[in-house]
Formats: sequence, structure tokens, C-alpha cells
Amino acid sequence: MAGSGRLALRTLPGSGWVRGSGPAVLRRLQDSAVVQPGFLSKDEEETLSRELEPELRRRRYEYDHWDAAIHGFRETEKSRWSEASRAILQRVQSAAFDPGQTLLSRVHVLDLEPQGYIKPHVDSVKFCGATIAGLSLLSPSVMRLVHTQEPGQWLELLLEPGSLYILRGSARYDFSHEILRDEESFFGDRRIPRSRRISVICRSLPEGQPGQPPPAC
Repeated sequence: MAGSGRLALRTLPGSGWVRGSGPAVLRRLQDSAVVQPGFLSKDEEETLSRELEPELRRRRYEYDHWDAAIHGFRETEKSRWSEASRAILQRVQSAAFDPGQTLLSRVHVLDLEPQGYIKPHVDSVKFCGATIAGLSLLSPSVMRLVHTQEPGQWLELLLEPGSLYILRGSARYDFSHEILRDEESFFGDRRIPRSRRISVICRSLPEGQPGQPPPAC
């Protein structure tokens, strides 16, 4: 079962933020499910939070997502950013996406309340291309990936505030992913208390499609 059993850490830089069911799945996803802790400075995290807060505050938390994947959330898509935030997003693009990939023009912003969570799901190819990259703000959380055909194969990512996660290829389409609810939020034996979490998600354009409605990434 995901989240149980012996801790298996990859022997690569950043291994303290990735654990899995065994060496095989760690090797398989070592380039497809990546965490870069400390991607944002504290000032950069505050810059994004301050810019997003007024728009998010105008929205209510919801409990029925269009594909039933999210509970306790509010969200928006944003295309206009301050100069400082644009510079941050440009760094995300350089770090996570290949030069030939085109990004969706609107960035998906997802605000989870302290008791909110994202259920296991596989992203629709209609709405995202091969790569998504998310910045985590305010609260640490744990993302769990589970193979859709072999549930004994799983990976967990520790997403601390200011970190960047990248999912591409097999991690997107062969594994479901979720954000654990507070009472389940453990990374190995370590309790990861959840509070309000904001994610800022950049997505590559679906091949041959202009798809705009956001998935629950």
C-alpha cells in the first residue's frame, strides 16, 4: 500500500524529498517526477502570495469540482502578472520545460483550504501537454503517485513551501497523483501538518489542441 513499508530513498541530489515503493520505481521516475526544494526565496514566495491574495479572496471555497477530483478549493487562471512574478514564472519555464514546448498562456492557481485535498486522478490529455510544473506556497504537503495498473508501485513527493515540482511523461499518464488530506499527511514516519496551500501551475500545450479548462493538477 502507498505510504507504508520500508522507506526507499533515491541516491540522487534531493533524495530527502522523494520516496517510493522500491528502487525500480525510483529509477523509472527519476526524471519524470522531480522536486526542487528552495526554488523560491522567501521574498519570491511572498511576492506571489501578495499578488494572488486579492483575487483569491473574492472567491469562495468549493466542494464539488467538475470532475470530482478536488475538495475544499478555490481556483483561478491568470495571464497577467507583475514584472517580478513574470520573472519567477520565466525561471519555472526554463527549469521545467524543453525549449520546443509551448506553454498554455494562462497559469492555473489552486488554493486548498487546510482541510482540502486533491483525490487520485490522471490528467486529461485534452487540457495539458506532456509537462506540468507547480510552485508550492504557504504550507508543506505530500503528493502521492500510484501506478494505475500496478498499485504496489508508488512514489511520494514532499512539497515544502517555495519548492518546485515537475511531472512529465510516465508520471503524468501511467500514474495517478493526489495531494494528501491533513490526517493522512505523512512522509514516511514524518508527520507533515497541512494548512492552507496555494499551488501555481504552469502547463505545456496539448499537442494539436488549444485546450484551456484546467485539470486538478
